[in-house]
Amino acid sequence: MTNPLLAPWDTPFGLPPFDKIRDEDFAPALEEALAAHEVEIADIADNPDAPSFDNTILALEASGEKLEKVLAPFFALAGADSTPAREALQREFSPKLAAHFADINANRDLFARVAMLWETRDELGLDADQARLLYLSHRGFVRAGAALTGDKAKRMKEIMGRLAELGTAFTQNLLADERDWFMELAEADLAPLPAWLASAARAAGEERGKDGPVITLSRSLITPFLQFSPDRALRQKAFSAWTARGAGGGATDNRAIVTEILALREERAHLLGYDNFARFKLEPEMAHAPERVRALLKQVWDPAREAALSDQAEMEKLLVADGEALPFQPWDWRYYAEKRRKVLHDIDETALKPYLQLDRMIEAAFDCANRLFGLEFEEVTLPGYHPDCRHFEVKRNGEHLALFIGDYFARGSKRSGAWCSAIRSQAKLPRAQSPIVVNVCNFTKPAKGEPALLSYDDARTLFHEFGHALHQMLSDVTFERVSGTSVSRDFVELPSQLYEHWLEVPEVLQRFATHVETGEPMPQEMLDKVLGAATFDMGFATVEYIASALVDLEFHDGPAPADPMQKQQEILDDIGMPQAIVMRHATPQFAHVFSGDGYSSGYYSYMWSEVMDADAFEAFEEAGDAFDPKIARSLEENILSKGGSVEADELYTRFRGRMPGPEALLKGRGLAAE
Repeated sequence: MTNPLLAPWDTPFGLPPFDKIRDEDFAPALEEALAAHEVEIADIADNPDAPSFDNTILALEASGEKLEKVLAPFFALAGADSTPAREALQREFSPKLAAHFADINANRDLFARVAMLWETRDELGLDADQARLLYLSHRGFVRAGAALTGDKAKRMKEIMGRLAELGTAFTQNLLADERDWFMELAEADLAPLPAWLASAARAAGEERGKDGPVITLSRSLITPFLQFSPDRALRQKAFSAWTARGAGGGATDNRAIVTEILALREERAHLLGYDNFARFKLEPEMAHAPERVRALLKQVWDPAREAALSDQAEMEKLLVADGEALPFQPWDWRYYAEKRRKVLHDIDETALKPYLQLDRMIEAAFDCANRLFGLEFEEVTLPGYHPDCRHFEVKRNGEHLALFIGDYFARGSKRSGAWCSAIRSQAKLPRAQSPIVVNVCNFTKPAKGEPALLSYDDARTLFHEFGHALHQMLSDVTFERVSGTSVSRDFVELPSQLYEHWLEVPEVLQRFATHVETGEPMPQEMLDKVLGAATFDMGFATVEYIASALVDLEFHDGPAPADPMQKQQEILDDIGMPQAIVMRHATPQFAHVFSGDGYSSGYYSYMWSEVMDADAFEAFEEAGDAFDPKIARSLEENILSKGGSVEADELYTRFRGRMPGPEALLKGRGLAAE
């Protein structure tokens, strides 16, 4: 029987045939794909002809097609629909893949060809796209250790293999802790909760095979529970479990993994000639150096901390009025922030949520993309990797542009958080291909027959991830290496965070925030309150984020700590972390940083990008129209379509005429000095 992963895919839009792929297909397909890629690499490295762009750089770009066909569906399943079998495959694949790519980077003959082209680049007559690909290819080889020899090269390969194993273990430990814990509730515990939350708890209980309602560690369930439950003891129990993920002792404890990862990263940086891992990692980013990152974070930290402490003082009064004892605790914050929001802004989340239907918010995101960029979305029925997946063909002027997949609901097999990925990225050469883009979220799945309702934060997440999807779908570059979100880490969040602004455009909510039962639009009074409360509790949100970003930075900007948990506490003490706020991602659950290298030394990127997104939306405000066609065209032409084909600061300068300062960010977060 032919392995469907290796056979030609005669499927709509080239979507992997998920209905035919079985778990047992992956291992043999990977072995064949790795072998095929090895032959391709050997053919390039051993080519007797003199190196040229086509026979070396373009040939490298064209290699590995079989491997991509195996890995794209596998990682889609591993992240969003994990099973013990798939977790075992991931543990098996990680060191194999690390070794495979380490061998490519250590191929002396291959690197010699690339280096020769780099040294003679001015004589090759390359166009801008070719020159960019050559630059990135050479830089990638050097940063991967291709210039190392002997014992150093051998050690680099060992390090990369071990890091791959550790990142996989970290991810799977965290998923196990999130999947296995739940807190059963009595019906009496549901009585004070909003009806939609009680219904979601019952649905979670059914999913877990329980007779009654439960609270799980899905953020879309535990966060509203902490927000609405008046039972302080239950809030403490749930919060303690949420913050203990990855640090509970036993087989799923991530603390020793973190220690080893940090030590290996430091050794890797030293092998490549850098003082520490942060200096290595930040060199190709917009920030370039730890000092610039630290300066931005510290500039925002002080006003954020001051705002948070001021808010805490007011909430302590509410705690005491309820007859509860001080001190004010982290599991009290969301509950009393919700109480205070009702007082200050007269916003009741229970009354607001029926206006934020998932289907209507999807329509809103699509409609904004249509008005800004002329995109059209048509839902199509396709065999997805999970029954929850929804598929949309994306067109412009009647021409196919992309396939978009929305996977919106939380489930035990899905890792927490929200993300955007590409099963296939856009390119023109060496193969013309349109993108297949996936948005994965963890919204609470409603009980059967009931509509899915979102919190305002959920709606913002939907817009955020769709901004990433637009970066992929509107990509118009020559080579896949620079397609879509293949940009510097501190630039990649610009399109996503920028797109969040359109959720707050009044006419968008007026049209799409309609009541689930009556169909009536959100009343103007409620709309005004929602928009007026946009910066409510921003001190808290900023403090929990910056604390995580600074811990990440300090872990890597210096010697690797022997005890990361002690180092974490020292960093928090040094910045004066408020006792009632915890890091958004404590070290044992900090998947951004320890599941892989993606955001290591780079969690600051969200704020770095926010400096730009606040300034970028001001371009529309200055034009007097959130959908100004000239500004939208410039945004697409200079940023969304360009991927990583040009340096990020140049792209932003083309769009805005200059680089921004943090003033717009502070203003947008309500932290600017009066």
